[in-house]
Amino acid sequence: MPHDTAAPAAPPHEFVHDLAVRYLLDWAETPERGRHRCDPGIPVLAHLVADERAAPAAVAVWSRTAGRGPSHPALYDGGLAGTFVGLRLGARVHPGLGAAADRLGAHLAGRPLSYRTREVAFTDYDLISGPSGLLLALCATEPELPVPRAVAAHLALLCDEEELGRLRAGQYRDHAFLAWVQGRVNTGMGHGVAGLVTALTAALRRAGPDPDLAGDLAGALRRATRWLVRQAYDDERGIRTWPGAGLAGPPSPEANPRQAWCYGTPGVAWALWDAADALGDGAAADWAATAFATLAEHYDETFHLFGDTPGDHLGLCHGAAGVLAVADAFDQHARLPAARALKDRLVGHVTSRLAAQRLAEWPGDLLTGLPGVLAALLTAAHGAPRGWLPCLGLR
Repeated sequence: MPHDTAAPAAPPHEFVHDLAVRYLLDWAETPERGRHRCDPGIPVLAHLVADERAAPAAVAVWSRTAGRGPSHPALYDGGLAGTFVGLRLGARVHPGLGAAADRLGAHLAGRPLSYRTREVAFTDYDLISGPSGLLLALCATEPELPVPRAVAAHLALLCDEEELGRLRAGQYRDHAFLAWVQGRVNTGMGHGVAGLVTALTAALRRAGPDPDLAGDLAGALRRATRWLVRQAYDDERGIRTWPGAGLAGPPSPEANPRQAWCYGTPGVAWALWDAADALGDGAAADWAATAFATLAEHYDETFHLFGDTPGDHLGLCHGAAGVLAVADAFDQHARLPAARALKDRLVGHVTSRLAAQRLAEWPGDLLTGLPGVLAALLTAAHGAPRGWLPCLGLR
């Protein structure tokens, strides 16, 4: 694969599709360049790409190491829930992977739980490294599986108090990077309450035949979403937003540049909207949509996109592709005009930046790698299937 991509003289869809094909072929030849080969990024992109050579080649290489990462049941960081999603999507390219996905799904659904319910770490509840991602993987993939009651009940229990006291972090007192969250409740999509809310929402949508479980999930969702609403504030740029962790006092109105899928308005507002939609609460859904509209109307690529790597600027977790994916979800499901306008703008922004990127060193994972960026573009702008979006708590 060349170090640089040519400017898109072809129509944008052809440019993005051709880039995805070239990336998959190159990755299949040199997969050691990527990291987290059990991550679902490669199968996600492959199932979106209509190419008889690239998609099967990449999935075949990916499948040879599927399940050889860490044995934890997480959705990311090489976890088995991510492997499960990858096998499910990979089976659309290589049907023989379906049987392996069935076995792994049954194993994950029946796995004994060993999560803390007080003084928690991210691995006890979150979407990236914990059971929220596992619940999403098991509840939001096709064919449908029964809601894993133990995992759903664990997450509901963590939301049994109005102030979400069980979700206060207790394992980071001396941590070099995470001491800031010690004793606080994280708000974000990746490591916080918003991600947990998306998992409970996905479970609630599947729990209809089980009224007792549905009632517990609905109660937990109402408490968690009320807590998130109480943490919101309007910053000096006119954006209704959230701090990284629950407020200990009056918020500073100073604008926070991190407005992304993982932290800030995009991920949190979507989690609130989707939960309200599942609960049938129109007023709460309107409040969440208004919050996202303030972001859409004041989003500034020169301020809100920053960092040291291409993934920081363009990736799903921190960058423009994640905001694009959330805007697309609001456009598709909430029919929010401001979301459509931001989506269209970000499609142009991401596509033009890809044309100037040195792409050979991009990793193959979904959240920070090129597969996620291309998947967001193919889905939001070019009508590719949406079945991978539960990996982000979206739909």
